Formats: sequence, structure tokens, C-alpha cells
Amino acid sequence: MDLSPVRMNNYWLVVGLIGQLCFSMRFLLQWIYSEKQKRSVIPLSFWIFSIAGATILLSYAIHRRDPVFILGQSFGFLVYFRNLILIRRTRRQVQ
Repeated sequence: MDLSPVRMNNYWLVVGLIGQLCFSMRFLLQWIYSEKQKRSVIPLSFWIFSIAGATILLSYAIHRRDPVFILGQSFGFLVYFRNLILIRRTRRQVQ
């Protein structure tokens, strides 16, 4: 397997684009879900795509050694996981 710098750059570009796609999908899902519910709703998949996209984008940011991008993606994890915890608690209370 040829891991020349050009190939590695292309690889990381693809990784970054996939991360951005995952991150962007969450908004599309939220919009579709809200339209079906006829009210603003954030589905569980929004938070899952948030975590997936942020993880991939954080990997890309670390590879690029971009401290602003790293900090921006890292902070989001607190929000994403906290929301998953709140959803889990709510579901337990309903059962």
C-alpha cells in the first residue's frame, strides 16, 4: 500500500468530508422529523449523528493540528452526551 504524502492528504480530505457529511445529516434529519411531527423536535438520531460527525471531524482536526477546530469539536461532546443522558433518564421515567 502506497502511503505517499499526496495519498495521505487525499485520505484525510475524504475523512474530513465524511465527518462533515455526518455532522450535516443531523440537521436534515431534525428538519424531516420536525415536519412529520408538525413541531420542532430533536430526534435521538440527531445526537448520534452529532457524536459520529464530531468524532470524525475531531480526528481530522487533530491530523491538521488546528487548535481552533479541535477546541470547537471537543466542546460539542459535552452537549451531545449530556442530551443522551437526559433522553435516557426521561425514557426510564416513562417506563
